[in-house]
Parts: sequence; C-alpha cells; structure tokens
Amino acid sequence: MNITTLPRIGAPTLTFGASVFLVLAYNTSFWKTFLSATGGARLGNLPVYLGAFIALVLLFNALLTLVNFRFVIKPVLITLFLGASAASYFMNHYGVAIDASMVQNVVETDPKETHELLSWQMVQTVTLLGILPSLLVWRLPLRFPPVRRDLLVKLGTLALSLLAIAGLLILLFKTLAPAVREHRELRFLLTPTNMFQATHGYLKRKWATPAVLAPLGTDASRGGKWAAVPGRRAVTIIVVGETARAMNFSLNGYGRQTNPLLAAEPGLVNFTNVGSCGTATAVSVPCVFSNLGRDDYAADKAASQEGLLDVLKHAGFDVLWRDNNSGCKGTCDRVRYEDVSQPVPGDPACTAEECYDERLLAGMRQMIRDAKKDLVIVLHQKGSHGPEYAKRYPAGFGKFGPVCRTNELEDCSRESIVAAYDNTILYTDFVLSKTIDLLRAAAAEDGVDTAMLYFSDHGESLGEHNMYLHGAPYIISPAEQRRVPMMMWLSDSFRERFKIDNSCLAARRTQQFSHDNVFHTVLGMLNVSTAVYNPKLDVIHPCTRDN
Repeated sequence: MNITTLPRIGAPTLTFGASVFLVLAYNTSFWKTFLSATGGARLGNLPVYLGAFIALVLLFNALLTLVNFRFVIKPVLITLFLGASAASYFMNHYGVAIDASMVQNVVETDPKETHELLSWQMVQTVTLLGILPSLLVWRLPLRFPPVRRDLLVKLGTLALSLLAIAGLLILLFKTLAPAVREHRELRFLLTPTNMFQATHGYLKRKWATPAVLAPLGTDASRGGKWAAVPGRRAVTIIVVGETARAMNFSLNGYGRQTNPLLAAEPGLVNFTNVGSCGTATAVSVPCVFSNLGRDDYAADKAASQEGLLDVLKHAGFDVLWRDNNSGCKGTCDRVRYEDVSQPVPGDPACTAEECYDERLLAGMRQMIRDAKKDLVIVLHQKGSHGPEYAKRYPAGFGKFGPVCRTNELEDCSRESIVAAYDNTILYTDFVLSKTIDLLRAAAAEDGVDTAMLYFSDHGESLGEHNMYLHGAPYIISPAEQRRVPMMMWLSDSFRERFKIDNSCLAARRTQQFSHDNVFHTVLGMLNVSTAVYNPKLDVIHPCTRDN
C-alpha cells in the first residue's frame, strides 16, 4: 500500500513509536553493558530489563512530546535517526563511547582520517536505521489535535510519564543504583542522549575559550653555567607518536620483536610505565604541551594560555613543528609550522594518498646545519593511526602477518588486526632509529649537541573487551588506550653540556611517569630556568650533577 493512502496517525502516536524505535534500534551497546552490569542475562532479572526498557521509552517520549509540534517534530526525528544510526554504528563496531572528546575528535578529524572510517557496512547501517526511517517519518501523514486539547495531552503525557518513571526507579532502585554507580559508561552509551550531552560539552568548551591568551613562562631563560657553550648549538627533537600503545613495544616485554633497531641502540633510555593525559589526540596533545597536568587539564584552560613551545621561545630557542598528522591542536599556533603530510609525486616516502613518517626527516640534516641558534623540533607522526593500520608503513615493513587491509575490522580476525598494528610499531622503530642516527651524525660531524625525546599521545584498543580504536572516556578507558611508550636518547656531548647522568636515568626507567612529566622534563633537559618549571615533575632533574 502506498504510504500516502494510509490514514493519518496522531502526533502522540508518532512520538511514542519513535521512542520505542530509538530504545530498541540504536542501543545495542547500551543493552549489552546494562545486562552485564545487572548480573548477566537471567530470567530472574526480566522485571529489571522490562522496567528499564519502559522507563527509557517513557523518558524519550516525554522529551519528544516537548517538541511535538507541526513543522518541528519531523525534522527533529529525522535528525535523531540519522545521527543515532551513525553513532550506533561506531559504538557497535569499534566499541567506542560518545562523549565531548569524541565530538571534538569528529570535528577536528581531517578528510583523510574521515575517509578511513567510512565503509559499506556503515552505509548499510545508516541507510537501514537512518535514511529509511527518516523517509517514512517524512512521508507519514500526521493528525494534530486542536491547540487547547493538544496542550492538555502534552501536559498529561509529561505528568504520567514522570510519575511512571519515578515509580519504576523506586521499585528497581536496589538493582539499578549499584549498576549505574559502578558502570558510569552507561551514560556514554545511551543513544541519542549521549549525542546531546557530548555536543553540549564540546560546545561549552569551545565557546568558553577566551579571546585573550595568557602568557606563560615569559621569565624563561637558559640558566646555569652549562647552558651556553661558545660555538656549539643544541638541537632537540621531540617525536610525538600517534596511537602507539606501550604493550606492543618489545622494549617493554612484548613477545614479538617490534623494536629490533632501538633495542640495539646504545644509550637509549626506555621508560616502561607511562600514562597518557587522554585517549585521543585532541585531548592528549594540548594537555602534554601544557603545564596543567591531567587532573587540572581542561580544553578551555589549555587554550587560554601559552604552552611549552611558547616557553621555549621565551627562553630564546628556535622552535619548529613539523606535522604528518592532522595538526597540532593549537599547541603550535605561535611557532613555525610545516605540514609534510600532503603526497608529493615521485617522493618514495609517499603514496598517492598519504606520506609515511620517514618524510618527517626530509631535509632535517641541512636544517640542523643551517640553524643559527639552539633549536627544538617537534615531529608529529601518523604513527599507528587506525583503522587502516596497513597504510601506515611501507611494504618492506610487513614482517608480521597475515594483516587486515580494510577499515571494516569486523571482517578481519583479531590476529590480522594485531599483525598490521605491530607492523606500524616496527616502522616507528625504524623512524626513531633513523632520527637517532641523524642526530648522532650531527653531533659527530657538525659540532651539535643533540637529543631525542619520544612519547605517544595515547594508546589503542585492538579487540580487548570488544573495543577497537581509541577515544574512550578516560574514566572508563582500558589500559590499552592509556599506557604509552616513552624513551629518550642523548648524545655524549649533550649529556656533558647539561651534566646528565645516563646511568641514573636508566635506573629510573621502571618508575611511574605520565604526560604530566613531559613539560617539565623538556625544560629541565634544556636547563631552562622559569617560575613555571617544577623540578619534582622533571624526570631528568635527579640525574643532573648540579641539582
């Protein structure tokens, strides 16, 4: 039967039906977690499941009743269906949750990264659960009651819904209270309310950013008798890894040999117990280059003040950010910036779609030779960014296999996903080793005191706990997304210039550190004197002979 021949249905019927559809169609992740939180699928828990379902339907219906007006309700429902279908796809397939940081990731993701997340399964899901229901709603003939009666119906619906919800919560409180309290991730999984909470949180952060930037560390100077050596320059490379998790580094005890070159690197100090500030680039990068620390970090606070790179500029360093990713998230806005991510025809370090991280080192040796003063270079890797891990490394680094070569991870075995990911770590091992070789040569041949500090912005889930990728709300994030690699290499002349005891550093390698230490460690290793420096957070400070 053609839909236009159907009798008109009442607008309240539409909102109730839409509420049932929302609770059932888009909340697979929520219900799986809810079942687990309440003791698993058991017949005895049926009243709890039924009560929770009815309460959610009534809640959604009450909220939709508030916007159930002619020319309003249909656009609202269409927006909900389209947004919820996309959100549910990512939650179901990658195990992600929707919060403000995830919205920020979506807004700040570049077109290349967005393209990698698109798949036929996503198109099918959005078509089935988003486009088709939207078309039905758009074509469905509705009947609205007279204004006075409509108002009474709305008030009655709201009152009865709230009373029923309250009654259900009282009856089920004994089971629901501990489940909600112990499983706070439920609020990030309930669709579409999670989308509104997350968007509100993101916009609140965005709009709260003040227009005036507060200065930081303007008193910075290169203090101490060892800071300035006539005729010699210091060059420090900070490598910001992408999506590299510590547990897949053989330097940290991983079974596969993913770090053969770094393992043979004399003088390298690898820190084995390091935590990230966030679980996504949009959080971790601004956080690690700020002096706030994870406990005090907020996006608006970080955006309202200068950061580490500004302090280094105040101290007289030349600072460069070179990027093979999606930008510096505001941390490099006031220093030199180079984007090397765009493919160059004929460049062996690039494919037709993107460039490998080796391109970050292009022309670096000459840049070091040409530097007129002490130089700090930040290299932002593409690293191990998923889901198409196999695109992150050249063919010669496909040591582990077979590998997953699609962004539809559900079509791949977990073993093939991990193999592709491990190959990205193997390639990072090569890039870091090549960086050290470059710095070692500059120290030996160009009379430059050189150093490298590497850390990743966050980790990655590869199927543990049925989670993939990253970006989980920190409070519920697994260790796979929070434990990151960090390592340091100092040339002999750098250690001598700044009086750093490498054996002391090596003795600290198993101690617990985090992104909170990076800001102060960089200042400490370069002997920068400023009031914003905290020696207690400087990994190197106990190992300097002049402390």
